[in-house]
Amino acid sequence: MSLPDKKGYFGEFGGQYVPETLMAVLEELEKVFRGARKDKSFQRELTYYLCEYAGRPTSLYYAKRLSEHLKTLKVYLKREDLLHTGAHKINNTLAQVLLAKRMKKTRIIAETGAGQHGVATATAAALMGLHCEVYMGTEDISRQALNVQRMKLLGAKVNSVTSGSRTLKDAMNEAIRDWVTNVHNTFYIIGSVAGPHPYPFMVREFQAIIGREARRQFLRKETCLPDYLVACVGGGSNAMGLFHAFFNDKRTKMIGVEAAGLGLASTRHAATLLKGEIGVLHGSKSNLLETKDGQIKVAHSIAAGLDYPGVGPEHAYYQKIGRARYVAVTDQEAMSGLKLLAQTEGIIPALETAHAISFLKRLASQATRNSSVVVCLSGRGDKDMGTIHESH
Repeated sequence: MSLPDKKGYFGEFGGQYVPETLMAVLEELEKVFRGARKDKSFQRELTYYLCEYAGRPTSLYYAKRLSEHLKTLKVYLKREDLLHTGAHKINNTLAQVLLAKRMKKTRIIAETGAGQHGVATATAAALMGLHCEVYMGTEDISRQALNVQRMKLLGAKVNSVTSGSRTLKDAMNEAIRDWVTNVHNTFYIIGSVAGPHPYPFMVREFQAIIGREARRQFLRKETCLPDYLVACVGGGSNAMGLFHAFFNDKRTKMIGVEAAGLGLASTRHAATLLKGEIGVLHGSKSNLLETKDGQIKVAHSIAAGLDYPGVGPEHAYYQKIGRARYVAVTDQEAMSGLKLLAQTEGIIPALETAHAISFLKRLASQATRNSSVVVCLSGRGDKDMGTIHESH
């Protein structure tokens, strides 16, 4: 699969919708990234840190008791929650910090919602000795206090964002403003497959290790490919990381799970692909939640990492061509999924991941017996214990 094209489009989605001051730095970033992909020394260094520091490869775990509970599905969990920092985000931040060093940037900035990308960025910056600042909405700072403490302990400055909905969208707005002002010494690490080209392409490539590993591991265990892949989708990096290696395997169905929040009929959800319109947000063309007069809507999810009113352009492309199906799970259903995994397998997932787990109950009712599914367990639930406690 050769996408994106030279202008950064996946079909009609993607591109670069940014101020002129950023065009040169994006061009330089793409050139350095494409060079690093072909550079064996860069790949060796990245592989070293992914394996020796972050903990790759992650296991593909057969969830026996969960499978028995669901009856028709054989469930395998791709255990990204076992990585250092507790989520898949470290795959991307280690790689981008290495690119920053190549570009001789001395300052790292990032946006974060659930805090996992912020923690992973602060971790990689500390490891490489770079100054780090993270933008985070005050709403997310409140519900992700543990991750805020972790970032500060790692030496990062956490900048609170009080504008708009005070969540991920607004944190990204502020990070982009910072970047425009400080491009000479600052490298912006975007945490998802969103933003202007080459970020959706670059983050997908750094997260694609999830799917490559899962494909090899599943073939060793079952000598065939899985019937389904399931992953939660906010911006969409963990899902695209799992899906990409299976793109040409038409027998394997891909399902992305968005946040239905309080319900798709309400205004309190983050189901961008199911309920959104095509528009431009944060530098790229994709699906987004907007009003009739073009104002960005406030997204909602119990999971801080899913309440984003946009989605990565490659996901919009997958939906358009019918390669992936997108569904939505409510806050209440996600809590039910979290409890199900905790009580059948002794694994407490992140609330984001819990959306994917919850959907398995719906999938099981439609699937034929002994159907197989790989779920990306994108993160662990330590960070969400406060929210979980309050929801009881």
